Amino acid sequence: MSKSPPRIALISGSTRTASMNKSLVNAMAHIFKDAGAKCVKIDLSRYDMPIYNGDWEATNGVPKAAKNLVKRLKSCDGVFIATPEYNGCLPPLLKNTIDWTTRIELGQFSGPVYGIGSATPGGLSGIMVLRQLHFILNRLGATTVPRQLGVGFAGKAFDIKGKFIEGRTQNYAKTLADQMLAEISRRQK
Repeated sequence: MSKSPPRIALISGSTRTASMNKSLVNAMAHIFKDAGAKCVKIDLSRYDMPIYNGDWEATNGVPKAAKNLVKRLKSCDGVFIATPEYNGCLPPLLKNTIDWTTRIELGQFSGPVYGIGSATPGGLSGIMVLRQLHFILNRLGATTVPRQLGVGFAGKAFDIKGKFIEGRTQNYAKTLADQMLAEISRRQK
């Protein structure tokens, strides 16, 4: 009996149409597909949630969108998050999404293997936001692979087909994907 390919969710912390981090998600999807994984792109604009507020939750409960997102994440073996860096920090959309999902359970963090990346227009490639996201995910019980992917000068990082332009960034992306898939394989033994 053949084993089904690992399912990898790919999430951009930005919903902007021309988002560099959506481009990063698309490039990583090519890397994962080439490695034999099944990619599941998750568009956070389809998961409408108000800014977290305990009073709102007490009155209305947890949004159905948060519950649906948790189910979707738990159905995957791995999750790759590409986040923009807003003033050195996580974007509100991504932080709010994480906060709402924790109101349900933490299995969406402890189950899948996580990889993180950031695409930025400048040369610092999201190093500050990657540190923050790594801290939050690990605090919630996630296994986050060691290789993080910072894509600086992202406007020049992808070719016309949405793949990485050859070079160091592409090699780092492959290393990240390999680390995620190796940990998923180890867990399935």
